[in-house]
Amino acid sequence: MSVTEDHPQSIHDRGVDAGTPVTTGEAHAASTHEQALLDGLRSELRRVIPSPPTVAGYTPSPEVERFAAEDTARSEWLNTAPRDGRPTVAAVMVSFNKKEWVKKNLEALRAQTVPFDRVIVVDNDSHDGSPAMIRDEFPEVDLILMPHSRYGACETFNIGFKNADTDFIAILDDDVQLCEDWVELTLAKIVAEPPTTAMISTRVVEPGMPDWFLNHPEVHQERYMATFRGCATLARRDVLEQCGYYDEAFFIYGNERDLSARVMNAGYRILQYPTAWCHHGTPFGMKAGPRSLYYHVRNLWWYLFKHVAVWQIVYFFLLQVTPKFRARDKEVRADAVGTIGIFSVIRETRGGWWIVLKATLAAFWGLPRCWRQRRICHHPDFALPTK
Repeated sequence: MSVTEDHPQSIHDRGVDAGTPVTTGEAHAASTHEQALLDGLRSELRRVIPSPPTVAGYTPSPEVERFAAEDTARSEWLNTAPRDGRPTVAAVMVSFNKKEWVKKNLEALRAQTVPFDRVIVVDNDSHDGSPAMIRDEFPEVDLILMPHSRYGACETFNIGFKNADTDFIAILDDDVQLCEDWVELTLAKIVAEPPTTAMISTRVVEPGMPDWFLNHPEVHQERYMATFRGCATLARRDVLEQCGYYDEAFFIYGNERDLSARVMNAGYRILQYPTAWCHHGTPFGMKAGPRSLYYHVRNLWWYLFKHVAVWQIVYFFLLQVTPKFRARDKEVRADAVGTIGIFSVIRETRGGWWIVLKATLAAFWGLPRCWRQRRICHHPDFALPTK
């Protein structure tokens, strides 16, 4: 990746004072000067872009070529001064072939009672017209186009995080719709919290949520927890940077719990805040299919290798493989939703146990890397997804 470390200033920082009375000629000169500053600011926009594809014979999609040139329609939206002296917040979203959902998502972001200062969408080479729709209908969006679709969610999110120069970052899936006061509520909450609160994880409403989960008391109470929902969470940008963002080797799934352990090891906490909420298009529980099963199992091993004591790893797997001690669904903690239904997915996936074995072997192949990064988490909020 190439990184340009220029940090743009606001127009007022560059010497344009909108409150000073001016003559007509001076106003025209100021307007011309201000436009020149805007053009300069945009050219200095801090960017983190993917490296060119190295796959032989690869041809980028037409939209990558089409949008390679400068887009002047966005200049009026970029690099605006912080509003009303409040902390700034950017929305970071990764999209892939979910055009209709992305449109609903961006409409909800635009309708916030307290607006986002920046909206960054990293598109993983969608071919459903998503990039064109974003450019045409949402000129305020800072769109980053990946040259091919073989990047993992962890890497593409990290590209978005590194482009955000705001105080806070909203980590969003492409198929969510935030309540209209999501920014207002989460900003007010995190500012009122101690500085050790690094993340505000909001309530998520998903298709297929069972009654035992919807009525679970832990879903509806504020509490500190061991992980966050990666589809709708507000995070301190400097903490994400300090903790190294997502582990890109995870590729997809389980990356939130790994990052959470590093956040807690750095002395921070994660607050569940159900007052702010969103609709999520992905059904409740673990996603079915061989790809999901493989990455969930492999990444669970890596998470354990990196952050959990050996005796706890043994205890964890005894609970999982011993039916007598395995927790029932109604006992599942509200923050352990990522692995709910894993045994059903194994049974319903063709060759499920063979996939589990392959994922386990791949995990142990990566054991030396995990062991080099190993730091057991002893934070009081830390908890294994055992329930």
